[in-house]
Amino acid sequence: MGAMNSRIALISGAGTGLGRATAIAFAAEGAEVVLLGRRRDKLEETAALVQDRTGKTALVIKTDVTEESQVADAIRTTLKRYDRIDVLLNNAAILESGSVAELSADDWQKQIDTNLTAPFLLTKAVLPAMRKQKYGRIINITSSLSRNGAGGYAAYSAAKAGLESLTRSIADEEHEHGILVNLYNPGTLRTEMHATGKDPAIVTPDIVRLASLSFGGPTGTIHSYG
Repeated sequence: MGAMNSRIALISGAGTGLGRATAIAFAAEGAEVVLLGRRRDKLEETAALVQDRTGKTALVIKTDVTEESQVADAIRTTLKRYDRIDVLLNNAAILESGSVAELSADDWQKQIDTNLTAPFLLTKAVLPAMRKQKYGRIINITSSLSRNGAGGYAAYSAAKAGLESLTRSIADEEHEHGILVNLYNPGTLRTEMHATGKDPAIVTPDIVRLASLSFGGPTGTIHSYG
């Protein structure tokens, strides 16, 4: 029996990179995985890998996680299929460089929407189900830029800093409902956003551990690879 046997896990940004690797890892530990993302072709590729490596059939839901109505539809579809949601991995992210002097308001907002507002929308949407079942595990992917910042990455850095504060607030609000909310900093990964870095699969055991924490486990905390 795996660490996540029969758990229902939603993963945003599941079409590539860390989202894809985590979907495979969750399914290998017994979870039913729900794949969210904008690009159906990439989600289907992930679903095929999940099927090939674990024998499980992933639920694919093409979703723009920055759009509240689409998020609501995705949650309804998931609950109709499984009648519960146990785990949410807020992984979807975009990283675009640009100094404050050069960044347009639209470019700024796009990064805030994906990196900060989308986790808010997804978390808000899953909370009623998690509260009802008195169980939930939410993991938000963060970055060292949240604290250190860096020239050319103001929007991304600010969004991740906001995500860390949001995580702590939700953790404080929801622990009485059996919901644990934590942050995970994987470091630099080899993904569409980075040409170099670690294989995302290397960090998935850490994320599985956070997704399967027992009652009374840590909440509102940052965990990092290594």
